[in-house]
Amino acid sequence: MKNKKLFKVFSMLSVTALTLSQVALSLSMPTAQAASLSDGSVSLSDSRPSQTNVTYTSSFQNVSATSIQCIELNFNTVASGTGSVPTGMSTTSATLNSSSTYITPANWTVDATTNGTVKLTYATGESGTDGNIILDGITNGSTVDTGYFLRFTTYSDSSCTTAVDNATIMFIYTNGQLVSLTVDPTLSFSVASVASGQTVNGATTNVATSTTTIPFGTVTTSTDVVAAHDLTVTTNATNGYTLYTRYTGQLTNGSGATIDDVSGTNATPASFDTGEAFGYTTNDATLSSAPVDRFTSSGGNKWASFTTSNAEVAYADSAVDTDTTRVGYQVGIAGTTEAGTYTTTVVYTATPTY
Repeated sequence: MKNKKLFKVFSMLSVTALTLSQVALSLSMPTAQAASLSDGSVSLSDSRPSQTNVTYTSSFQNVSATSIQCIELNFNTVASGTGSVPTGMSTTSATLNSSSTYITPANWTVDATTNGTVKLTYATGESGTDGNIILDGITNGSTVDTGYFLRFTTYSDSSCTTAVDNATIMFIYTNGQLVSLTVDPTLSFSVASVASGQTVNGATTNVATSTTTIPFGTVTTSTDVVAAHDLTVTTNATNGYTLYTRYTGQLTNGSGATIDDVSGTNATPASFDTGEAFGYTTNDATLSSAPVDRFTSSGGNKWASFTTSNAEVAYADSAVDTDTTRVGYQVGIAGTTEAGTYTTTVVYTATPTY
């Protein structure tokens, strides 16, 4: 038999795996004999120390055509000689992955009872082919940046005594590369006009708005006036947002007369009052306070009075992209409503929740 003494010559250094969290290195160290395997490498699914359930993929070329009955994979601290299992490494739960191509995995029995050594046996024997042996379920050693060795040997007998091919491959455990980044919080809010003849929660608009005005125009006792705005929020806030509305005070003319607010409230919206009244509605059925669909239930067309404190008109419980809610406004007058031009300002506040 030709001399199988291992030449301690590092012949190849290759990066075999690179992800955002890990780097796996392999170093091929072929032995100096005709039956040495070539182009050997071993890659780890996770090269970080002490990781569990790691997959080790060892690949080889120049496989002898001889029928083999045993394959031994020995994980060691030294390339040759006695050595020991890398500290913290456990191979006793190793299994042969069915995707292995060096042999036909279904034919082979795995013996992983001795920590650090995995033996595959098949009494009938078969010829190996250029390819890989994939072992799952291995726990990595606990020491970083230290070279360890996979000694790979095939045998022509199931007692694993007569060697056919062999190779020694170096591998290293490396710490993962911590990735960090910062995403700034974002919030955008816009108000869009709504034309006449559009629906808003069961009502129909009969005047058009602009992005900054609610021009009810001349109101008569015969017809209430309805208008609306589309309010759109985009935010990356983890817990979404809440959109609030309020006004600066009751609709008031220059002489101090006011328009009554509707009797419904944000907590308990109601049908629009007959006669003099001013209020709002929302088509958002996901308000955060119960009942969430209080404006939209039973066909909608439920109205609430503005107050000088914020009241909820739209809500989302997660990040949203262009989440649009339509809010409507309605005003009616009575025969006793004093003449004049009435004004107030409606204010919206969008609050993200991180």
